[in-house]
Amino acid sequence: MSPLVAIIAIVAIVLLITGGLVQSLNFLLWVGLVLLALAVITFLLRAISGRK
Repeated sequence: MSPLVAIIAIVAIVLLITGGLVQSLNFLLWVGLVLLALAVITFLLRAISGRK
């Protein structure tokens, strides 16, 4: 997994936790979900295509 994808995944997890703890910042939950989805899609595309 490239460093960029790892950073995106970490940021997504932090935003998900923050969004879950603070309901007034509910948009962070959605931002976290979108970033996590992008990180997973990027990782899967690289794994399937065999690129490093």
